[in-house]
Amino acid sequence: MTVDNEAGTEQAPEASDAVFSGRHDRRKVTDWAYEEVRRAIIDLKLKPGEPLREATMAEQLGVSKTPVREALARLEQEGLVETTSFKGAVVSGYSPADLEEIYELRELLEGAAARAAATSASEETLARLAGIVAESRVLRANDDLDALAALLGDFDLVIYEQVTNERIRALIENLKAHLTRIGRLTEEIPGRVKASVEEHAAIVDAIAARDADGAERSMRAHIRSVLADQLGADQARIETGRSA
Repeated sequence: MTVDNEAGTEQAPEASDAVFSGRHDRRKVTDWAYEEVRRAIIDLKLKPGEPLREATMAEQLGVSKTPVREALARLEQEGLVETTSFKGAVVSGYSPADLEEIYELRELLEGAAARAAATSASEETLARLAGIVAESRVLRANDDLDALAALLGDFDLVIYEQVTNERIRALIENLKAHLTRIGRLTEEIPGRVKASVEEHAAIVDAIAARDADGAERSMRAHIRSVLADQLGADQARIETGRSA
């Protein structure tokens, strides 16, 4: 069934369950389609380089092609979709230059967030961060990498919450979709998630000591470590492709 009106609730075909939720809860169809596709891209249900064919997606979502086309245009503006001359619209990936630029911004923004946490985090926040580190170590010992990756994502959110500068918060919000997606890509790198546990612990130690310089320095070192692993994994994939 397709939905051409701008309101109403329709159930999409069963085949789309693995990618899309299939329900738009009386919101505007274009907005719903945009949110569904955006979430699927960020969650890596739609992976970098995957083609985004309007007709197929419209059928999966249970809508006409118009809201899908408009959703893809919005996502292209956000850098999550790109249009190529050969494949049409595809899920965007990250070149080494893209990663270096994004991680440079991460260093600036998250370094500022760590500094803010060291300066003004409440005792409750310090307890939350310490709890995340302690639980992370347990999950690492149990080799529960999925739960560990989710918990490390919670750590980032707590750090972001410490920023009171509205302009920095806005920049973090604008980057958050890319940061989340890149974070999920790094989860696939062997050893990366486990390595983040002690890097986060060093950040928390500095925050708890109210050492703003140390907190920023530890955060920047963590981000550079993640970038090095990401670039190394990308290079390994390229070399594997060449030798195949």
